[in-house]
Amino acid sequence: MGMEETPRQKKVATAIQQELAAMLQEAIRNQGASNLVLSITKVHVTVDLSLAKVYLSIFPQDKADTYLKGIQENSFQIRHDMSQRMKNQLRRMPEFSFYIDDSLDYVDGIEKALNQPDNPIDNAKGLPKRQKK
Repeated sequence: MGMEETPRQKKVATAIQQELAAMLQEAIRNQGASNLVLSITKVHVTVDLSLAKVYLSIFPQDKADTYLKGIQENSFQIRHDMSQRMKNQLRRMPEFSFYIDDSLDYVDGIEKALNQPDNPIDNAKGLPKRQKK
């Protein structure tokens, strides 16, 4: 059973989400990458504020793994840049781990299954399993 996030965790997660989104979108504009939409859908921060799980939504979907790998490889530089941007808000910047947010794909799969002629509830084995991260 998971514990509820504390108000401090929520505040830190929201601040990181907003600042990280602004920083990554600015980096995308500076590189001149066109037809790329990157958004941060959720940030989970641990109780001790040492780790942050960042969930990204990247469009187009076929390039998502490439961009995620690049972001993961540069997570140290991203953490450093974030600590410079947020030095007046946080004493210590948490370590980042980046993941692709597949919740929209999961919802889309459920919608497609419900619109098929055969009942997906009767044939639940045909539905894809959601991976817990």
